[in-house]
Amino acid sequence: QVQLVESGGGLVQAGGSLRLSCAASGSIFSINDMGWYRQTPGKQRELVARITNGGRTNYADSVKGRFTISRDNAKNTVYLQMNSLKPEDTALYYCNADLVYTLAINTRIHEYDCWGQGTQVTVSS
Repeated sequence: QVQLVESGGGLVQAGGSLRLSCAASGSIFSINDMGWYRQTPGKQRELVARITNGGRTNYADSVKGRFTISRDNAKNTVYLQMNSLKPEDTALYYCNADLVYTLAINTRIHEYDCWGQGTQVTVSS
């Protein structure tokens, strides 16, 4: 019923920039928080940045000052602008959303942890 689709990943040199996008589609009633997480092989998925529907943000210490999360509520889309990229930013980046969708008439489902399929970001040194 609901899908998160990420785009914008790729290969970039250290010091470069990328912009990730994640669009939520389906029978969405409302979206609360949205965020970006990343994961490398053998490690746990970690928070990169998160944003409330009111625009409050929080970031991992490792990306503060370099990454900016934003959202367009009208488009159900969240963005991650990544600047001054480092090789250690290389990871599979996942979009996450806390949302409510309509399953049927008079039936809404609160999906606290909806995930996209991931987009690869590779930063070369």
